[in-house]
Amino acid sequence: MTPAWIVCAWPPLLWQADCAPELHFVHLGTRVFNAGDSDHPCGQTVWGNPSADPAAGVAWDWVEVQEGVVAMADPMALVTNLQLTDARGTLLPSTQAALHLNGIVHALPWQSEVQRVLHRAAA
Repeated sequence: MTPAWIVCAWPPLLWQADCAPELHFVHLGTRVFNAGDSDHPCGQTVWGNPSADPAAGVAWDWVEVQEGVVAMADPMALVTNLQLTDARGTLLPSTQAALHLNGIVHALPWQSEVQRVLHRAAA
């Protein structure tokens, strides 16, 4: 699995925020950590387009809040090499960029991928 925090070491990629939905991310890996509480596992998941040059990626922590329900641990704590810009090419402040990145995450089937990994880990 690609380590979640390695994504920020990938070369930075400038991308216009309004075009961010055009990025086609695939699941690169999910790790499960029990952190002393096997009833509420947590972990990290990584998504990206590694076949593109340069590659774009985004990763975040997740937690199982109840059986069958996973959520982002902190929607403001996404790790990415994307540097989002406005239409004029000016970098967006981190809070605005987080809104666009969360839109990308929301469109991904990440919860089903995390659930698949959780079921495999339980077996």
